[in-house]
Amino acid sequence: MIRTENLTKTYNGVKAVDSVSLKVEKGEVFGFLGPNGSGKTTTIGMIVGLIEPTAGKCFINDVEVTRNPLEAKKITGYLPDGIGFYPTLTAKQNLKYFSKFYGMSDSEADKRIEELLEYVGLKGVQTHSGGFSRGMKQRLGLAQALINDPQVIFMDEPTNGLDPQGVVQFRNIITDLASKGKTIFFSSHVLSEVQLVCRNIGVISKGKIIADGTTEDVRRKLQKNDFVTISVAVSGKIPELKTPGIVEASYNGSSAIIRARTDIRNGISTELSGNGHQISELRVIERSLEDVFLETVYGGV
Repeated sequence: MIRTENLTKTYNGVKAVDSVSLKVEKGEVFGFLGPNGSGKTTTIGMIVGLIEPTAGKCFINDVEVTRNPLEAKKITGYLPDGIGFYPTLTAKQNLKYFSKFYGMSDSEADKRIEELLEYVGLKGVQTHSGGFSRGMKQRLGLAQALINDPQVIFMDEPTNGLDPQGVVQFRNIITDLASKGKTIFFSSHVLSEVQLVCRNIGVISKGKIIADGTTEDVRRKLQKNDFVTISVAVSGKIPELKTPGIVEASYNGSSAIIRARTDIRNGISTELSGNGHQISELRVIERSLEDVFLETVYGGV
């Protein structure tokens, strides 16, 4: 449904986006993850046809966006970060204005607008949009993105700046849209938000995709070394282990943290049991996606 091939954007000789190749299947919620300034917004801008690529191609439902921007826009919706509206118009009036770009009749637009305002929680709101809170503007922005009942919806940092209740509401809406078969491309710099709604993610840093796939795939790709970390504990004081394969070990009373190139738990168990020690714990410690993401993208915290 969404495909990019070596998508690149250069500004003044600097590559803001560098050879980004991604594929998102129909009906998928895809999380596009990266720190501020990593190239997320520029990438989305190219995919939706707002920014012309320096090189590469992007397709939506096999429509090449650069060559057929109007055809692509008919099947897409876009919620940008920091969306703006005509401040002296109400939510309904703003949406009525935007409906004109899709050639909707007045009766068709009015019906669709009433449905959308109820869907995003703005039904009956008569205040001019200039007086809207951040959360209300985001909900109106989502209604605008959905005005043409798009097959594909792009959301750039949709929960940025929202209060906890607003974040939950948006998360529920994303889940509901996905259940209706919509394809959603959802960018964020907050890993926890992406993990809650996405099965597949792509991580961008300094304009380049450094990992993509399922969350487990990405965790493995981002992990910088092949060490296996093993936690071991015994009754009483743990001895200094001599098991072959240990690269590093730290001891603390009855327990130890072992780093090895492979899973050497069988060897550790044999050594400890052979020396009469009763093992109370022997497990591999898996580093979380958050751990490896922070280390790789932010250099750790």
